[in-house]
Amino acid sequence: MIKNFDLGDVVEMKKTHPCGSKNWEIIRIGADIKIKCLGCGRIVMLPRNKFEKSAKKVVNKESN
Repeated sequence: MIKNFDLGDVVEMKKTHPCGSKNWEIIRIGADIKIKCLGCGRIVMLPRNKFEKSAKKVVNKESN
């Protein structure tokens, strides 16, 4: 469970996507989190609490 994430960060999720990738890029932050699969480009919107439980770690921190 992660709490420190920002727009543009790449996060590793606990479960793999059907395309085989575990890495997702955060493209929107609010009450819901919108993430984009780096394997196939699929975009998914999750409630913040579900995202925080499903995310394993921040792989690549976006430098602002």
